[in-house]
Amino acid sequence: MTKQLKKIILLAGDISVLYLSLYLTLLIRYHAATAEKWQQHLFPFTVIYIFWLLIFHIANLYDLNLARNNLVFFNLLSKTLLIVGLLSATFFYLIPYFGINPKTNLFINLILFAVFFTLWRQLFNYFIKSRILLNNVLIIGEDKEAEQLAEKIKNNPQLGYTIIDIVKPEILQNISCFKELLKKNNINTIVIGNPSYHQDENLVQTLYQCLPLKINFIDLATFYEETTNKIPISLIKEIWFLENLMESKKDTYQGLKKLLDILLAFLLGIIALFLTPFIALLIKIDSEGPILFKQIRVGKNGKLFLALKFRSMFSNAEKSGPQWAKMGDPRITKAGRFLRKARLDELPQLLNILKGEMSFIGPRPERPEFVQELEKKIPYYQIRHLIKPGLTGWAQINFPYGASVEDALEKLQYELYYLKNRSFILDLDIALRTIKIIIQREGR
Repeated sequence: MTKQLKKIILLAGDISVLYLSLYLTLLIRYHAATAEKWQQHLFPFTVIYIFWLLIFHIANLYDLNLARNNLVFFNLLSKTLLIVGLLSATFFYLIPYFGINPKTNLFINLILFAVFFTLWRQLFNYFIKSRILLNNVLIIGEDKEAEQLAEKIKNNPQLGYTIIDIVKPEILQNISCFKELLKKNNINTIVIGNPSYHQDENLVQTLYQCLPLKINFIDLATFYEETTNKIPISLIKEIWFLENLMESKKDTYQGLKKLLDILLAFLLGIIALFLTPFIALLIKIDSEGPILFKQIRVGKNGKLFLALKFRSMFSNAEKSGPQWAKMGDPRITKAGRFLRKARLDELPQLLNILKGEMSFIGPRPERPEFVQELEKKIPYYQIRHLIKPGLTGWAQINFPYGASVEDALEKLQYELYYLKNRSFILDLDIALRTIKIIIQREGR
């Protein structure tokens, strides 16, 4: 069962529980869920349920890595249910335009939903980790990435895999013994490690003879991507980019995204105009120096542009030259720390978006001094400049801070995943998870 299918089942189950709870609420309240009562409550509760599902997403309740029946999961679940309860009360009592004032109904609905939702999620979490559904995997090739995957899968059985073994390709030399190994361990999937194995005729011939066993074959790079949501740099070659980054197929998406960027930047820019005087005053009171911070960054196709931000560091922060930003950076002012946590320091970059230099979602724009260094040390680093940089991105929500070449390599692997899979669905996912980070004031 694929990760996407699991998420679809999870969402479908949540929606079913929502409307089951509403039906039972009407049954309890009026002793009969008549068509009239159902129609009266269906639309307003559907509106609020849409917001509930968005909040579930923001709270990471659709993240399979959290699909465990443990204290962390139940703590997250209880907080989320409290939030949707308060949201519902606010919605119905402050916006009373639906002809109903469901004080008792809302209370009953919340209680029923909390009970059934908790039971459903417990059942789902148990279900996806059951041995019946686990996909038994054999990895050929003792690569570093294979060991990393094995450790991740061992700690996350809800992903639906169990690594039976990691073997050297020499084991395939005896086809009868190899087939016996596959049958004995009920192997469902064989992951082929190093790309060079694809040119090994003896290995390919042996695997070909295993087709009658109804086994799925997948290369390690693809399996790594599906499991970790990033692209392993060490396992790909130039051909991977030719096969996966066909920009002509993204023309419609890029055109609509550009239009949405401009519209959203304009709307948010109006709000930013009202906030700017207060932010400017806060910066001036806290430390000496200009309100705006201007810095050259690398944009699409390597083109340089002047990025704008509200100043969050002391004005002499780089008197010794360019430095990596880091967690708890002492160069950040008190006001700057608040602005960064709330992402208010980036409001001036709405101008960069309106000018077409940036997008809301994409790889973060890097400084040319660091780009020159990273391009020498990290393979394919320049590919991240294939699209416009963004205010937030897939790398930022999965690996929030980078202060070294090693961190830049890790972030590039997430950026390549975004380059390959970018779509409106993925962009929405990034936007919602960014909202969660801002609300919780995580990171920077």
